[in-house]
Amino acid sequence: MEYKILSKINCPEDVKALPHDEILPLSEEIRAFMCEKVDKQGGHLASNLGVVELTLAIHRVFDCPKDHIIFDVGHQSYVHKILTGRKDGFDTLRTPGGLSGFTKRSESEYDAFGAGHSSTSLSAALGFAEADKLAGRDSYTVAVVGDGAYTGGMIHEALNNCRPKLNLVIILNENEMSISKNIGQFANQIAKIRSSKGYYRAKRRIMNMVTGIPLVGKFLFRRIARVKVNMKNRLYGSNCFEELGLYYLGPIDGNDYDLVERVLTEAKNMHRSTIIHIKTKKGKGYAPAEAEPAKYHGVPPKGSEEKRNFSQEFGDILCDMAREHGDICAITAAMSYGTGLEEFRRSFPKRFFDVGIAEEHAVTFAAGLAADGARPFFAVYSSFLQRAYDNILHDVVLQGLPVVLCVDRASLAPSDGATHHGIYDVAFLNTIPNIEIYTPSSFAKLKEALKSAYDRALPCAVRYPNSSELVLPESFCDEGDFMYDFKNEKPERVLITYGKIAQEALKAKKELDFGIVILEKIRPYSETAKKIKSILPLSSKLVFLEEGVYAGGAGMMLRDELKRDMTVLAIKDSFGEGKIGESLYESCGISAKHIKEAFGR
Repeated sequence: MEYKILSKINCPEDVKALPHDEILPLSEEIRAFMCEKVDKQGGHLASNLGVVELTLAIHRVFDCPKDHIIFDVGHQSYVHKILTGRKDGFDTLRTPGGLSGFTKRSESEYDAFGAGHSSTSLSAALGFAEADKLAGRDSYTVAVVGDGAYTGGMIHEALNNCRPKLNLVIILNENEMSISKNIGQFANQIAKIRSSKGYYRAKRRIMNMVTGIPLVGKFLFRRIARVKVNMKNRLYGSNCFEELGLYYLGPIDGNDYDLVERVLTEAKNMHRSTIIHIKTKKGKGYAPAEAEPAKYHGVPPKGSEEKRNFSQEFGDILCDMAREHGDICAITAAMSYGTGLEEFRRSFPKRFFDVGIAEEHAVTFAAGLAADGARPFFAVYSSFLQRAYDNILHDVVLQGLPVVLCVDRASLAPSDGATHHGIYDVAFLNTIPNIEIYTPSSFAKLKEALKSAYDRALPCAVRYPNSSELVLPESFCDEGDFMYDFKNEKPERVLITYGKIAQEALKAKKELDFGIVILEKIRPYSETAKKIKSILPLSSKLVFLEEGVYAGGAGMMLRDELKRDMTVLAIKDSFGEGKIGESLYESCGISAKHIKEAFGR
């Protein structure tokens, strides 16, 4: 497709300069551009298609980067990136060293706040708004928050902390679920009136006229405003936002550009904390995505091969276990599809709990279930489990409760980048006493780990990557908690590893002879060390390979238990940022090349 209008857009000023009759054609070009690039590179499609008109209106009404635009999660910021000079970078979208799939401060001055995890936007936006007020700046802060984020506790903590007199505009983008109560036809008519062209003009005229009355004008205006609010509340009630002192506008059609621009302009003129409730259609303009927005939430790169992964296998195994054990429950934090729990949800609806984007609550909720006799399995991405550290320590492990943390995406995330790398869970779980950690490399070992975690009735973590299982040569011996392959009884070199990165060890082994030990369970480290000591020759040079952080990681812990000199290859002093032209393993110093170097070749 030829992008006649989009080709002229290189910064927000170009958007502002467009004549009004080019906005609709530009919207169509942007949607076509995103479909083309996401089909090739992969990425979040449905959510971005839904916010085209909204993002255009924001950039025409506000002055970015002087005004701050903060997107919750950031996965719906593609239009924002296109309008702020980054459309040429979309050929590198979600690749190591390329354009991030989320907002990123180091990427552009137009990205006010980095994101990747949900429900953080409003706390950050409130910080910006208060900082501007302290400094005497007249900047505005706009937070774009999807309705799903309102299931996260941080949003409500921030709402509770909002002051009325800030240049803060909160856009509640409702595109999946209804947050507000069904306010009926009368309220809908009021919303239409409040978003009409003449409403705000008439309102300002009346305000100026009344407040201009000598001596009593301001008092009279406050009384009239109070009567109006009371009348509205009696007729169709207030809402939680107004009760918190926020000025509420909506709900309005978020895909109606003129309407959105008009309401944003009014919110800007208010000079007070305002919430705009809009309703957008996920997948707007692309029929397949409109019909199945969940399917097009995250799109894989064109031509990528889809293999059965650990998440799918986990879901099936847990279903089988639940048929055998009536006390098993499954918990997810708004990720039933991603964690493979959809079949469990359908098969055991009374034992399935989706708590929303609330990982802290999920862990303590699991602790409560366990304390009263249930056996909860909490399936969660590694990078999201970070949010619940205190709950794991204080509510689960300190009380010795049999909660199983099923840690998905426990590996580097080349597409999503640093915000989603599952490289910290081993290190932070290592700081907590009395929790066992399983690291299955195959589907069969995953099944063993989940059953062992159930039978042990102790706090456990079972961690696995976002990939298919590791297929090992027949030469590997299975010792239960670890697998090993020694061609010689006393190999001169031995590499110890766990998880998906074992594939790098197998790659290096094609060019260099060394023994390999793959750990299927890493903690307790004393037990692991005792078991593998029996097969490790005292003269062997040891290297530990880990797809995780060095500080506090499994390599450091096992080296202490083995009391042996051992080189640890892990991610050191880095968030796992990639470089164009390199794999993340290469950028992080944990590739096959680095294994050979560690062994002196």
